[in-house]
Amino acid sequence: MKKKAVKSGIEFIELKLYVAGQTPKSLAALANLKKICHEHLEGRYTLHVIDLVKTPQLAQGDQILAIPTLVRNLPVPIRKIIGDLSDLERVLVGLNLVHTETGSSK
Repeated sequence: MKKKAVKSGIEFIELKLYVAGQTPKSLAALANLKKICHEHLEGRYTLHVIDLVKTPQLAQGDQILAIPTLVRNLPVPIRKIIGDLSDLERVLVGLNLVHTETGSSK
């Protein structure tokens, strides 16, 4: 399903978050991702949370080797971010929402 946001011609983003049950890292990744989506992608994304404890066969399709893993399927190219998504700058760059033309100000 390809969609584009009406505003500014910004593309619609399709995300999948692979988790393993209710582990602290899985819960942190979900909470961090929801916050990022609310602040940076409002109305321009779909999010599917896939619990590999319940459906382990779904890991094969996106070649998931570690959890939690965030997969951005659309727009292409596919991007993957592993971890609890607590590093905001890394997640935004990984989702191609900001560019790294200027170095980090840390």
